[in-house]
Amino acid sequence: MTRSAPGAGTTGAASDIFDAAQAQRRILRVLVASQILSGAGLAAGVTVGALLAQDMLGTTSLAGLPSGLFTAGSALAAVAVGRISQARGRRPGLAAGYFTGAIGSAGVITAAALDNPALLFIALFVYGAGTATNLQARYAGADLAHPNHRARAVSTVLVATTLGGVAGPNLAAPTGDLAETLGVPGLAGPFLLSGAAYALAALVLAVRLRPDPLLMARTLAAEQSGSSATDASPAADHAHEGRGSVVLGALVMILTQLVMVAIMTMTPVHMHDHGHGTAASGLVIAIHIGAMYLPSPVTGWLVDRYGRLKVAAASGLTLLAAGILAAIAPDDSVALLALALALLGLGWNFGLVSGTAIITDAVPLATRAKTQGMVDVSIAIAGATGGLTSGIVVATTSYPILALTGGVLALAILPAIAATASSR
Repeated sequence: MTRSAPGAGTTGAASDIFDAAQAQRRILRVLVASQILSGAGLAAGVTVGALLAQDMLGTTSLAGLPSGLFTAGSALAAVAVGRISQARGRRPGLAAGYFTGAIGSAGVITAAALDNPALLFIALFVYGAGTATNLQARYAGADLAHPNHRARAVSTVLVATTLGGVAGPNLAAPTGDLAETLGVPGLAGPFLLSGAAYALAALVLAVRLRPDPLLMARTLAAEQSGSSATDASPAADHAHEGRGSVVLGALVMILTQLVMVAIMTMTPVHMHDHGHGTAASGLVIAIHIGAMYLPSPVTGWLVDRYGRLKVAAASGLTLLAAGILAAIAPDDSVALLALALALLGLGWNFGLVSGTAIITDAVPLATRAKTQGMVDVSIAIAGATGGLTSGIVVATTSYPILALTGGVLALAILPAIAATASSR
């Protein structure tokens, strides 16, 4: 790629902008390809994880453990991917994360073939690395994006996950048949797809993610500030907005994740307890997942057009509406529950896209990847907390109380936004 020398005046600056724009288009294409693959790997494995554990253990008491192991592995991997990306760039960080997910998939298949529950749980923990990497890829889309287009870049990466996420579960049956022909239990079949998908995603990133978006962003910032690329300081990142914005961005994503997971987790249970079959609950969850990702391009445009804080505030209000509707929906109304879960997914989408943009704006390039990794650890913990406590709340009170509590909790975003806005 032709580069102008630092300090080459207006022409050099224009060339740098052109180079960055060209590189950004290529990077987004590569990230979209890897996200389609990794989305298939993530969805396929998660679809049957609990069923496989139940089948191997012969009991439902530990069937929820795979979700906890995914989350724990995801949290650890978020730290590792963030630190590798900080030290060496997005390409090795993301590729390593997906490759680790592929290893976990292979471990699950081996455990199923050997009927070894201990190995299964270890492998599921390792498999969680794919989840963390899939989420962290959104940051790579924003590294080189113009500040006015960062949210749209994040949204492009997010919506690509949907394509693979839809395909993955639909391939559960054929991959199960393939597994049985190979002498492996059918429920392990989707992990054949997961392993292949994660490995291909790692390969695509390792070979095609050039230039590395984070390293190139540092180089451009260093040239503009006259410092070295490895010493890009906060002053070189003109979007740096301070620690308060980092806390706000993290809080938005943590609260939306906690509320979303808590209500989503117990909705199928609530429906089952009131006589609805798996087809009805499956439809509601499918609508919910679609609302989590499909609106991303529009959300990105709204964030860039109207501002991060307004869309973050909208996430809290949308989640409140979702909680109220879920609480008052008649037990026999699948349509109203589907609408409530659609609003729940949309509120989460508003929070994730706006929160990611806030974090990316606020963190200097010198520490961006490491900070983003730590934020994603907090998001993973919030999701685990929401999932674990939701059952306790419903058991001790009711599903409507859980839904209302989650909606009210989401409103905590609003005073945090007001405090941050008043300090600027």
